[in-house]
Amino acid sequence: MSSQMTIYDISKKAGVSIATVSRVLNGSTNVKPRTRKKVMDIIEQYGYKPNAFARGLGLNSMKTIGILCADASDLYLAKAIYYIEQNLRENGYNSVLCCTGYEMQSRKESLNLLLSQHVDSVVMVGSNFIMNNSEDNQYVRDAAATVPIMLLNADFDCPNVYCTLCDDYKATQDATEKMLASGTKDILYLYNSNSYSGLKKLAGFQNALLSHDIPVKKQMQQCFKGSHEDIDGVKNFVEGLYKKGLKFDGIVTSDDFLAIGAMNFARANNINVPGDLQIIGYNNSILTLCSEPDISSVDNRLEDMCIQLVKTLIGTLSQNEMPQKTIFSGELVKRGSTNF
Repeated sequence: MSSQMTIYDISKKAGVSIATVSRVLNGSTNVKPRTRKKVMDIIEQYGYKPNAFARGLGLNSMKTIGILCADASDLYLAKAIYYIEQNLRENGYNSVLCCTGYEMQSRKESLNLLLSQHVDSVVMVGSNFIMNNSEDNQYVRDAAATVPIMLLNADFDCPNVYCTLCDDYKATQDATEKMLASGTKDILYLYNSNSYSGLKKLAGFQNALLSHDIPVKKQMQQCFKGSHEDIDGVKNFVEGLYKKGLKFDGIVTSDDFLAIGAMNFARANNINVPGDLQIIGYNNSILTLCSEPDISSVDNRLEDMCIQLVKTLIGTLSQNEMPQKTIFSGELVKRGSTNF
């Protein structure tokens, strides 16, 4: 039993937090005697021996954080990695990056590789690491039994998992409602992912319509399955819908590259933006300034989220009780592609 025992198991059996177990093992005085005895009794009963690296205990720390990301060529993910690495360095930590792609097997292998390097914690960048099917998230639970797991822009309720995210649901709902309030009636929603974040944005769009008594039509929610670099593909995708007779005077998107593709569609078809067609992007990336007019976009506070994630991470490794979930509010940055 002892070789399989983890801090997570001890915390569960003793009914205390992982941070409390860490404090007991670390000889911290900041633990009530009764709590210390409860934890020590469990440790003795099961013959638990701390890992030689004592990850998360502040002993012999490797001062290295593993970072997982699906695709570092994605503008949003690349910027997140930059902010996180920068903040980790400022706090005296190195990082090891693995780009996993989107396949489950590759994710698991990359995570195991990082854990075998005895990293102090793993940061998962982007909502695609959390799946809709609970069983598919077992690999995250298993990893969290050995090191703190930090999730950027995903929500997962599990001991030793800390989530920093933007309220994508409300941000998309608010942006859609602002477009509706300006007189736009037929809004096409363009998205590119069924990830946790992607589904939240879609639900936010749908709720905005419902709160204005507008029926949610399947044909007005379109998923572009191509690459985030295929802006021409987005243009052709929207053009295809338009030529089939789909009518829309507004386009709300889940990512700025989709908004750029929509803008290129409008220009190619001599549609006036924002006079006859309003367009909203998401992420407030540099892409919003790469068209004429500039594109209105939801700023999901990426830099603030990354700073908070590192703050939570450093606090957790210092055995402080940290919030398991921090939620930021996104806000619409208005530019020339909307007229409100």
